[in-house]
Amino acid sequence: QVQLVESGGGLVQAGGSLRLSCAASGRTFWSYAMGWFRQAPGKEREFVAGINWSGGSTHYADSVKGRFTISRDFAKNTVYLIMNSLKPEDTAVYYCGATRNNYAVALGYDYWGQGTQVTVSS
Repeated sequence: QVQLVESGGGLVQAGGSLRLSCAASGRTFWSYAMGWFRQAPGKEREFVAGINWSGGSTHYADSVKGRFTISRDFAKNTVYLIMNSLKPEDTAVYYCGATRNNYAVALGYDYWGQGTQVTVSS
């Protein structure tokens, strides 16, 4: 069993930065790939970034490539999403998840956090 709690969301101006954290509990956290997804009002949940179980491989959606960075800290059981050069279209609720499947596919996730709101003003 893995519990996930996101934090770090908020209101920021366009061009600004935020760091999202996803704190995980559970002894098997290390064995899961982790991902960040986001969902804007009226839209489907979309993949943002993923990292494999070892932290050695990452993947990003084209819309955030070069601006966002995902990482994981095994000592702290935490996954981070550093978001730079934020745009109004990045506004959404951001969710972290844990999966033993393809981390780019939401359907295969085993666990989800409750989400954290990110709002980017123009």
